[in-house]
Amino acid sequence: MDRGIFITVEGPDGAGKTSLIQALAPMIEKATQHELVLTREPGGIPIAEKIRTIILDPKHTEMDERTEALLYAAARRQHLVEKVIPALDRKAIVLCDRFVDSSLAYQGAGREIGMAEIASINEFACDGLRPDVTLYIDVESELGLERIAKGRKTTEVDRLDNEALDFHKKVRTGYLELVKANPDRILTIDGSVSIEEVANTCFNRLKERFPEFIN
Repeated sequence: MDRGIFITVEGPDGAGKTSLIQALAPMIEKATQHELVLTREPGGIPIAEKIRTIILDPKHTEMDERTEALLYAAARRQHLVEKVIPALDRKAIVLCDRFVDSSLAYQGAGREIGMAEIASINEFACDGLRPDVTLYIDVESELGLERIAKGRKTTEVDRLDNEALDFHKKVRTGYLELVKANPDRILTIDGSVSIEEVANTCFNRLKERFPEFIN
């Protein structure tokens, strides 16, 4: 491979993605000679972080679904150009919290805009760039919302967290459709177990997939 590897982490709200990345990153760093770049979407760079604030502000209840989808794509484009692509060109390992699959699941399925429509917007934004592998952390919607409720005193709760159970079920259904459509790229990991177990499983799967980068 003449560039680095692009790893994305996906999952419904409450799946534990952020905690997983915090546990997984040091494991990768100890097992590689390559630079490890941690980032997130929307965000990762100043412009995209500002867009993130607009999208996720709980006060912005009037935001149109298509506006939301376009803002995600705009943040994604700037993030790719400014951070992800340069890191891949340096042959770094990029570990990103969410990417296009989130837009497909949340706006395409959850908002019912349509996956094809969201895919079209993001094809333009990404110009063909796709993850080399995606770690999909799967949890039942009820468990995810239960975790969010328990963490409300210690973590940021955004506009999407406040959506009803039906919305989160649509999102998970969208993710499961993506898993079926992309079996080679998307690896499904049981997110109902401890973070340590999830991190170990993810690490082992990455070692198997990319022995030239992680060993």
